[in-house]
Amino acid sequence: MTKLKKITDYLNQQEWDMTFITNPTTVNYLTGFAMDPHERILGLMVFPDRAPIMLTPELEVEKAKTHVSFDVIGYADSENPWEKIATKLKGYRVKTIAAEFDHLILSKSDGLKSVFNEVSFKNLTPLINQMRLFKTADEIQKMIVAGDYADKCFDIGFKFAASEKGLTEMDVVAKIEFEMKRQGISEMSFDTMVLTGARAANPHGVPEPVAIQQNKLLLFDLGVMSNGYASDASRTIAIGQPTDFDRKIYEITRQAQQAALDFVKPGVTAFEVDKVARDIITKAGYGEYFTHRTGHGIGMDVHEYPSIGGSEDITIETGMCFSVEPGIYIPNQVGVRIEDCLYVTDSGAESLTHTPKDLLVF
Repeated sequence: MTKLKKITDYLNQQEWDMTFITNPTTVNYLTGFAMDPHERILGLMVFPDRAPIMLTPELEVEKAKTHVSFDVIGYADSENPWEKIATKLKGYRVKTIAAEFDHLILSKSDGLKSVFNEVSFKNLTPLINQMRLFKTADEIQKMIVAGDYADKCFDIGFKFAASEKGLTEMDVVAKIEFEMKRQGISEMSFDTMVLTGARAANPHGVPEPVAIQQNKLLLFDLGVMSNGYASDASRTIAIGQPTDFDRKIYEITRQAQQAALDFVKPGVTAFEVDKVARDIITKAGYGEYFTHRTGHGIGMDVHEYPSIGGSEDITIETGMCFSVEPGIYIPNQVGVRIEDCLYVTDSGAESLTHTPKDLLVF
């Protein structure tokens, strides 16, 4: 069953009239057509009883037609896209529109209301999440390649950070991203993170023109986009000889991460995976400093459904892909995170990144 057929069948089952899918990643997932509409409107309309229609800016129409076999409506910047939809669907009864609620902004919902009288919106996000939750063999292969590039990033970053004194966090970020461009990677999956010493105690810290400290830990969090799929991984290394305390925090984190990775298999729950990592850190006396969930889904987006240790539990099944990334963040002292993304097999899980996790000292 094709992806669009699943959408059609779902609309028939729910007795909904159409979709208006505006998330470019979801449109790409369903059709193979990738674009960034910027401030313009992209909309994929799927129906229970007729062929889909895509709305794109006029400058993207020809590209879209190379990816889909159904009608593509283009609109110029001087035109009203909602009037284009109204004309195309004149006489078609629409009372319910399925949309991804986490991506349908007010301007778009108001635009649809201007076309269809008394329309109500239904949430398509749970179906899209469920569809994207299970990766095919082809998707996993693309993620393996993206993971290989993340390992290359670590190798580049580690060596460069240790190559001379006085380099800053931003110097190392620039080196990694420059070398990735040279290898054909046009986009990182998120802003590369390189944080020195106590600055790594902020889980979402931002690299700055700050010199890398000697005899301190250095945290890397990075990933690339490759063939439409993301990688995401974290490593913490030492520049010079770290203190015994820093080594201790590192080792606790490493044990927690490895135990959680080893625990993953079909049939366990996301809460249980989180608990394995969290219990080790808590037993060691640092539970209050593990301040986030253990992981998140990954695929065409770097953060996807499901949440591993969030507010909603889920049973792990073959084909799921997600991160395992416990961390300990002690303000003004030290921050350590170790992360790999994995794909679930019939008997366990395989990591998408393979950079060593014994503490590397440079």
